[in-house]
Amino acid sequence: MRLHTPLLACTVLALSLTACQGPQAEQAKRDAASAADHAAAATDQALDKAAAKTEAASERASAYAQDAAQNASAAAERAGDATRDAAARAADATADAAQTTADKARDMAEKANQAAKDDDAKR
Repeated sequence: MRLHTPLLACTVLALSLTACQGPQAEQAKRDAASAADHAAAATDQALDKAAAKTEAASERASAYAQDAAQNASAAAERAGDATRDAAARAADATADAAQTTADKARDMAEKANQAAKDDDAKR
């Protein structure tokens, strides 16, 4: 809206002044043309600023997206490491439990064998 207002004003001024006659009309036409040139230059500057701000915002958004992707990748790697560690600990615990069970079974078998020998010896 800010850009259209000067252009509209210059156009209205130019049309109003073209109805005049004589040297004042010529000066008015030159003034209107100059005003239109200034309005066009202001429009170009505004467009350039908007393009620069858009590009800067796009670059910032890209950098934020890259940071987020790197953070997500690192988090996924840490989660994978934690899962592998937990699986290794679970496997160790299972192996320990199996060893304990085997030891108890061996003790019970030895006791049963000893009891059988003692029973045979009594006979």
